Amino acid sequence: MRIFTVDSFTDQAFKGNPAAVCLLESPRSDEWMQSLASEMRHSETAFVLEQEEGRPYSLRWFTPAAEVALCGHATLASAHVLYSIGAASDSIEFSTKSGILTTRKLDHNHISMDFPAIPVADISPPEALGKALGASPTWVGMGRFDILAELDSEDAVRELTPDINALASLPARAVCVTARAADPSGEADYVSRVFAPAVGIPEDPVTGSAHCMLAPYWTAKLGPASLVGAQLSQRGGTVHTTVQDDRVALAGQAITIWSGHLHV
Repeated sequence: MRIFTVDSFTDQAFKGNPAAVCLLESPRSDEWMQSLASEMRHSETAFVLEQEEGRPYSLRWFTPAAEVALCGHATLASAHVLYSIGAASDSIEFSTKSGILTTRKLDHNHISMDFPAIPVADISPPEALGKALGASPTWVGMGRFDILAELDSEDAVRELTPDINALASLPARAVCVTARAADPSGEADYVSRVFAPAVGIPEDPVTGSAHCMLAPYWTAKLGPASLVGAQLSQRGGTVHTTVQDDRVALAGQAITIWSGHLHV
């Protein structure tokens, strides 16, 4: 089986979010896929299986510790691999635990992904949240998977040094912190960081699924349907978002770092 490492949401090697992409030749057990994801040690390993002609590719995502129901950067990486090897040239449909996800090629080496928008409900902050973050959010909400916490500035997001062990005890897949970008004339409209120790990821470099929540949240606050999010992890990355009713188009670039063959 062919396997790749791809840096997603970036046009520079060793930036963005790395994902492994395994092109399965036949179905594999959950245990086997989880073991390979643990071996690869990326925040996500994507498993792509070609189905009968006319049916979508099967796509599943595993962290080193668990399977997840939605992952943006590994979907981008999977589409990038299929386009790169000539297996697809226009739109690609993936059958996933979050329904059918469609990708398509754009200009300037960007790939757009059609994802479900994730609404965020206002909640009372969990008692341990502020202490775990080491900051006092100005607003807290809950999406399908993750807690969303808005801070008062980009600098507050950038300088955050949370207690990762304490975050792991919160009732959510991850905690996403966000703020409006400091420079309104810059490329980014909003910034974020995502911490997901509950699924084996202390801090995710760039998180596509979180932008399914961030995009409608910031569109409601700022107005434009199309915005740009910058994730302020050490590696960094950029996600272009467009809200379309109950869907979000996520767009970004990707670059293959290496490819090879599995011997097991």
